[in-house]
Amino acid sequence: MNWGIYADFSDRSANFAPPNANMRRELTAILIISCIGMQLHAQKKIAQAVKSTAGIHIDGTLDEPEWAQVPVSTDFITNGPVFGLPASSKTEVRVLYDNTAIYIGAYLYDDPAAVRRQFTARDNAQTADVDYFSVFFDTYNDQQNAFQFQVTTRNVQSDARVSPNASTGYGVYGDLTWDAVWDSKVSFEKDRWVVEMKIPFFAIRFARKNIQDWGIQFLRFSRRNNETTFWNPVNPNVNGFVLQFGKLTGLQEIRPPLRLSFSPYVSGGYRSTPQLGENGQYETLKSGGMDVKYGISESFTLDATLIPDFGQVISDDIVNNITPFEIEFRENRPFFTEGTELFNKAGIFYSRRIGKVPDRYEEIKYNARYGEYPGFVLRKNPSVTRLYNAVKFSGRTDGNLGIGIFNSITEPVKARLSNPLTGKDSSILSEPFANYNIIVLDQALKNRSYITFTNTNVLREGNERDANVSALDIALYDKKNLYGLVLKPRFSAIFDSSGGYNGFSNYAEFGKVSGKLQFSVSNELQTAKYDPNDLGFLTAPNRFANKAEVSYNIYEASKWFINQSYGLSFQQRYLFKPFLYERTQMEVFGFWLFKNFWDLRISVDIAPHWYNDYFEMQTPYDLLSTPRQPLKKAPYYSFFTDGSTDSRKRLFVGWSLGFAEGPLPNDPYHKIELSARYRFSDRFSLTGSFSKQYDNGQWGYAFFRDGSDNSPLLARRQYTDISTQLSGIYNFTPRMNITFRARHFWNRLLNTNLYHIKPDGYWDERSDLEPQDYNINYNAFNLDVFYTWDFRLGSRIILGWKNWLGRDYEEYINGARYHSYSDNAKRVFATPHGNEFTLRFIYFLNYEQLRKRK
Repeated sequence: MNWGIYADFSDRSANFAPPNANMRRELTAILIISCIGMQLHAQKKIAQAVKSTAGIHIDGTLDEPEWAQVPVSTDFITNGPVFGLPASSKTEVRVLYDNTAIYIGAYLYDDPAAVRRQFTARDNAQTADVDYFSVFFDTYNDQQNAFQFQVTTRNVQSDARVSPNASTGYGVYGDLTWDAVWDSKVSFEKDRWVVEMKIPFFAIRFARKNIQDWGIQFLRFSRRNNETTFWNPVNPNVNGFVLQFGKLTGLQEIRPPLRLSFSPYVSGGYRSTPQLGENGQYETLKSGGMDVKYGISESFTLDATLIPDFGQVISDDIVNNITPFEIEFRENRPFFTEGTELFNKAGIFYSRRIGKVPDRYEEIKYNARYGEYPGFVLRKNPSVTRLYNAVKFSGRTDGNLGIGIFNSITEPVKARLSNPLTGKDSSILSEPFANYNIIVLDQALKNRSYITFTNTNVLREGNERDANVSALDIALYDKKNLYGLVLKPRFSAIFDSSGGYNGFSNYAEFGKVSGKLQFSVSNELQTAKYDPNDLGFLTAPNRFANKAEVSYNIYEASKWFINQSYGLSFQQRYLFKPFLYERTQMEVFGFWLFKNFWDLRISVDIAPHWYNDYFEMQTPYDLLSTPRQPLKKAPYYSFFTDGSTDSRKRLFVGWSLGFAEGPLPNDPYHKIELSARYRFSDRFSLTGSFSKQYDNGQWGYAFFRDGSDNSPLLARRQYTDISTQLSGIYNFTPRMNITFRARHFWNRLLNTNLYHIKPDGYWDERSDLEPQDYNINYNAFNLDVFYTWDFRLGSRIILGWKNWLGRDYEEYINGARYHSYSDNAKRVFATPHGNEFTLRFIYFLNYEQLRKRK
C-alpha cells in the first residue's frame, strides 16, 4: 500500500519551485516550515464567501462591483519538490455565491508574455506546456472526499472526484473520468491572467443546512517554473491530501437544487469485419438512448443509462497472452468511469465484466469453422453483450455515511445457425441474461479513518452460475496522522449446478504513514477457492505472503537534487493450500529529481533462491483447483533504470532500460522502452513510443500436452515482443480537437527445447518432438481517430474511425518467412483489416435551464 500521496515530485508526479530561489526566500521558508511542520492539519486558513445579490456574468474580467467587496485569499505556499517556500508569483482568490451557484474569481499575477498557453484536451493538462488554476471543495468536511474544478490559460476545463483510493500522480489529485457541467472564462491583463468560474450547485453535493462550512483548497501551477502552490500548505511528508485543505465560511441559506438532467444521444455508422477463409461481416450500426441524472435528495443522485452504446471508445492494447492469467484492460466507457469511486473503493468491481465478450463466443466460432454443426452455417455470432440499462445511486448523509447502489442488466446473447437446405434457423445461447448488483456503505470516521462494506452480486438466468462477494475495508489513523492500520477481509460464494464453493481472503497492513521515514509491514492471505471474478478481478488466489517496506523521502533541495527518495522491500510468498514455499523477493530503489528537472529512478530486484511457480504449467487448468503442478524457476537478479527529461521543453523524452540474469547458461533478459513527445505548436503535438522485450531463455507452458498421459509440456524459447505507438492531437479551439492513436504489437516465440515436467517441478528434455513446429508469430494493430466538438456545455458531437487487423489474422503471418519486426509490420498492412465509421450526437438538457426558459 502506498501511504503517501505525493511521494514522487518528478515531471510525472507533483512539481514545483524554480531551483534558483534566493537566500531570502529560503530563510523565510525555514520560518514557515517550523510553524507548519507536522501540525498543518491543525492550522487551517479561512476563506470568507460573500453572497451575491446581483447577477454575475462569466466573462473572465471580475468587473462586477461585488467582486471588490469579497475578502481575498492569498499567500500561497509551494508544495514540492521544495516544500514550504512562498510562491514566486502573487495569487488572489475570491469566493461569491448565490442561490444557484458558487463563483470563483482569481487574479494570477505574472508577465502575460511568459505564461504558457498550450491547448489540450479536457482533463489532460498534466504534462502539457500550460499554466492552470484549481479549486477543491470538501463539502461534507470529512477530510477524505472532495470535488476539483480546474481551468487552464486556454480555458480548457478539468474536473475530478477526490477520494482516499483515487490514483494520484503528476498534477492528478483524483478521478479525472468524472465530468460535471460548469462554466469558466479566462482573460489576460497587463500584469496577470484572470480566471472566473461558475460551479452550479447541481454539479456538486452538500447537506441541507442553513449555515455551512466547507473544506476548500486553491492550487496554482506555473509551467515556466514547474511550480505548484497551494493556498493552504500541502506537505508531501503528511499523508492525506484533503486533510490539508483550508476552511470556507459564510455560506448561508443555500439550498441544494433539483438536480435533474438528460443527455439523449443518437448514433449511426458502418462496420466491416474480415474473417479467415470466409466472406467478411458487414453491419449497419444504429442506436439511440439516454443518460439521466436525478438528484433524489440534496445528497443523493441517481444516474441511469438507457440502451447504452459504447462503440466509440479507444481500442484495447491487445497482446499475445502467454501467461495462465487473464489480462486486465482499462475501462473506457464513460458510464463505468464517471463517479464510480465509491463502487471501486474495495477493489472488487471490474466493470469490464459487464458487457463482455460472451462466454461461448470463441467456442461457437471454432465449432462452426471445423464442422461441429453439420448441415448448418453460422450466420450471426455477436461478440459483445449489450446492456438493457445500468443505474447508479450514490451520495453521502449528514453523518458522513456514503451509500452506493449499482445495478446493470445485460441481454441474453444467442448465435444464429441456418440450414441452407431446409431454410430453418437454430440458435445457441452464448451468454445468459444477467443482473449485476453492488451495494456500498462507507462511513467516514475521525482522523481520516473509515469503514466500508461492499457487496457484489451476479445473478444469471436459469441454472447458470451465480456469485456473491462481500468485503469489509477498515482504515484507522491516529490523531497525529503518523500511523495507520488497514484491514481488508473478503468472502466469496459461488452457486452453480455442481453445488458451488466459497473462499476467503484478508489483507492487513500497519505502518508509519507520515514523515521523511515511512515503513509498513503487511500480510496477504487468499484461500484456494476465493473467487471474486464474476464482477471483480483477481489473477490467481491461493496465496500467503508477508511483506516489509521502508522508504526515506527528502523533499528539500541539495546541491544536485530538488528531491530524493530511497526504499527497500522484502517479500516472502507461499502457496496457501497446501502450504508450500513459492518465492523470496527483495527490491531496493532510489529516485532523484535533478535541478534541471530531469529525473532518474534505479531499482534492483533479486530472487536469491530457486523458487516454485504453481500456475505457469496450467495444471490443473482451473486456477482454483489443487494440488497444482509446480515449475522450478531459477534465481535471478535484475537491474532497471528509468527517467525523463524536462517536460517544459518542446521535445520531452522518457526511457526505461533493464536487464536480468540467472545461473542458467545463455539466459539473459533485456528490456528497452523509449518515448518522445514533440510539441510543434500550442495546438499540435505528437507522441511516439517504442518498447522491446527479449528473453533468450524463457521457460513456460508449451501450450500442448503429451498425447499418452495428457501431462503438460515445458518449452524453453526465445521470446521477443515489440510494440510501437504513435498518437497525436490537434486542437482547433478549447472545445474542439481531433485525436489519433496507432499501435502495432508483434510477439514471436521460437522454441529451442521441449521438456517433460516432473512432479517436483524439474524437467527432462524431450527428443521426440520438433520444437520449431510449435513456434508462434503474433501481430495486432489498431488505429483510432476521433473528432470531438463540445458545441455547448455538456453537449458533444463525435466522429470516429477505427481500423484494426482482423482478429482471425493475428497469427496468420508466416513467422518463418517473415522473421523480423519490420517484415511483420509491412505484412500487417497487406493483411485484411476491419473498419468502423461512427457519428454520435449528444445533447445536454438541465431542468433549471428548461424552467428558466419556461
